Amino acid sequence: MIRASAAPALDTARLTTAVRGGNVPTLLAVTYQLTGDRRWLDERYRPTRSRGMDDNQSGGLSPEVQDEIRAGFVEAVTDWAAGRAPAHALLEGEELMSLMDFVMGEPVPHEFGPMMGEIMGFTADEPARPAPASGMHLNALVIGAGAAGMLASHRLAEAGVEHLVLEKNTQVGGSWWENTYPGAGVDTPSYLYSYSFFQRDWSTHFGKRDEVQEYLEDFARAFDIDQRIRFGTEVTSATYDSAHQLWTVRATGTDGEESVFTANILISAVGLLNRPKIPPLPGLDRFSGTLFHSAQWPDDIDLAGKRVALVGAGASAMQIGPAIADNVASLTVFQRSPQWIAPNDVYFEPVGNDIHWLIDNVPLYYSWYRARLSWIFNDKVHPTLQVDPEWTEPELSINRTNHGHREFYTRYLTSQLDGRPDLIAKCLPDYPPFGKRMLLDNGWYAMLQKDNVDLVTHAVTQITEDGLTDDTGRQHRFDVIILATGFHTDRLLYPMDVVGRSGRTTREVWGEHDARAYLGITVPDFPNLFIMTGPNTALGHGGSFITMLECQIRYIMDVITQMADGDLGAVECRSDVCERYVESVDDAHSKMVWTHPGMNNWYRNEDGRVVAVLPWRIIDYWNMTRTADLGDYLTEEAVPKAE
Repeated sequence: MIRASAAPALDTARLTTAVRGGNVPTLLAVTYQLTGDRRWLDERYRPTRSRGMDDNQSGGLSPEVQDEIRAGFVEAVTDWAAGRAPAHALLEGEELMSLMDFVMGEPVPHEFGPMMGEIMGFTADEPARPAPASGMHLNALVIGAGAAGMLASHRLAEAGVEHLVLEKNTQVGGSWWENTYPGAGVDTPSYLYSYSFFQRDWSTHFGKRDEVQEYLEDFARAFDIDQRIRFGTEVTSATYDSAHQLWTVRATGTDGEESVFTANILISAVGLLNRPKIPPLPGLDRFSGTLFHSAQWPDDIDLAGKRVALVGAGASAMQIGPAIADNVASLTVFQRSPQWIAPNDVYFEPVGNDIHWLIDNVPLYYSWYRARLSWIFNDKVHPTLQVDPEWTEPELSINRTNHGHREFYTRYLTSQLDGRPDLIAKCLPDYPPFGKRMLLDNGWYAMLQKDNVDLVTHAVTQITEDGLTDDTGRQHRFDVIILATGFHTDRLLYPMDVVGRSGRTTREVWGEHDARAYLGITVPDFPNLFIMTGPNTALGHGGSFITMLECQIRYIMDVITQMADGDLGAVECRSDVCERYVESVDDAHSKMVWTHPGMNNWYRNEDGRVVAVLPWRIIDYWNMTRTADLGDYLTEEAVPKAE
């Protein structure tokens, strides 16, 4: 929304230069909203749809048309700064989504209207504000001070809920603090991998580790979150006390001393990607060189002139490889399965001062820029991930559109590896696109063609004193072995012992690798326990992890508000509600690409059940978590507290 008093003194000279760096479809949307002039909706100005996963900077329009849009934008913004009221200070419903259709160059389902309105700031997302209940002292413990735990702390503080955050590390940031490997960064646009209410002038379109960590530290300082964190405190167990409606949490400090904490409410924000998965290879302790997991990168490691093995070819490996290839004597990548890789023209590009200036000085630019990115990277691809049972080539793809994606990404691969049929054969996946999380090309294909890089498509079977052996029996000698082998994503809450009302732990309820939760948030037999980044809430089809966190904490805060309003001491998800939800999750996944037999992925457990990722669109989950229905819960009045 544009406020009537918002018009600043405008530097028109700077506006004229900044517009050259602006995203053309975004400029077009802002121009129409400021002027209401429908000539900007003429077919002449309609952008094309984005190609793959880029932000369609030019809109696919001719240079002449782009210049017309830029001129119109400068005039509209200049008039607004001079006092002209916006033609559409607020866009909602069909009006908003019709404009979204136009500037995206493709239909955007109009059911997305309310969510887009919230993303753009046209509708308010007021945080829950519970008042203290008469029969209880409402307080909470949050486990983890990464992006999820800090968001929980911020919302709890806004609501006046006393709480403490327990963090095993010595700084905020979670996985971002821990993962310091070269090339680490997000594969979601920086302006989506951000809290909706806390902006930053990102230096690159895809933020690198140090800047993401700095952003999270800035967030902690801005809202005094670090004042509510007990650092160096690793939770080992949490036990629910039914008689007193309390969680008792035990934690170990860096000095080995145990501390005990109690609270009505327990929020787990430990994340999925924080416990490194070390493959049980024989000989791990025999290697005479340096061996480590990518998430445990030594601060003092010097790879210059070293023979390096990179075991794994997933997301972390794809960032590490190009970052170290020019510094090592040799790099050998051990790849069990190739990845589908998408082009992106701005992966390494700076955002630039022009974009920063437009975001800071022009009404609506940030709103439209972020909304467009959210469509491109969120739910746009989701319909194409559904299996067509009549499709005639089910080994290679799952439907006609998915097959088109296969052809597009195959053309990109072959163009990047032109002249290297050996690498094309090794790098072309034999499973459908999106069967694993799509990765963005950060120079991977170029790296593979370097003289000092070798790609081995055989599994590692053992570690030896001077290297490793692959499954053909071939021995390889190395100075350094990097295990880019992922995390325990199917072992939720591991290694904590979380004990519910019945005395059973979550491992006993779920089994070791089969976590289940209603909305991925709440579990029968575990009252007042809320899980952020719980089972089936990671994003496989794209989108922002931060968006999911904001959905989850909104739901959690609504439950807490209703507890306070109703003087409730305990809320426990009903078993039948959770079972129906899990059945619907499994049924949806059974018809999607991630259960395709042609590949393995970290989304599935050892039994083949998808336990990590969301089967729904983000808009569906956004709607599911708007409000909490206490009819889904068993509730108890608060027990009086002893004086």
